[in-house]
Amino acid sequence: MTGDPELQALLRLTAWLSPAFPIGSFAYSGGLERAVADGLVTDASSLAAWIGTLTGDGSVWNDAVLLAQSYRHQADAAQLAEIAALAAALAGSRERHQETMLLGEAFLAAARAWPDDVFERLLKQAAYPIAVGAVTGAHGIGLEKALAAFLHAYASQAVSSGIRLGVAGQKDGVAVLAGLEQRLTEVARRAAASTLDDLGSATVQADIASLRHETQATRLFRS
Repeated sequence: MTGDPELQALLRLTAWLSPAFPIGSFAYSGGLERAVADGLVTDASSLAAWIGTLTGDGSVWNDAVLLAQSYRHQADAAQLAEIAALAAALAGSRERHQETMLLGEAFLAAARAWPDDVFERLLKQAAYPIAVGAVTGAHGIGLEKALAAFLHAYASQAVSSGIRLGVAGQKDGVAVLAGLEQRLTEVARRAAASTLDDLGSATVQADIASLRHETQATRLFRS
């Protein structure tokens, strides 16, 4: 019996962007740990503001644009290589570069459980949004759905980091995710229609926090 392609795509997307997918994202905070140490994020409200700002105007927005580009060009190895090089160059700190490259490598290694020719067109080491975009595109998953799931996975990980850093409780964390739903939807739709001309961020404090985390003496996270 032939399965329902749409349901199969949904199940794959859910698996690939689940917190249980073995890429090690729990080890990274994307500079949030430093932001907490510096008093930039102190409670659930400021945690929500941090996530929302990065999603729509910071590094996560750039990731969403790059994901959309790799999704569209998943069949072209040369284009994928160019987009992957751009993604690596846009990493604003050593830790940010390490995070996106290691997550991407781990994602590709685990996603090979669903065989596809796209893995032959991708570099073994590709930034995380490039890996997700190319693989979801090759498997026929809708772009907006892929972007929404990617953004939600980021938000969920950031909330989990905030809980472990003591700025929010579990109930607060659920409320933050609920409050961000409309924001994530809007950003996913905007990113689905984006081009490389839409790359750009305006989150200087977050970039500085990521750089400062490299020299933080005591820390829970790798970024």
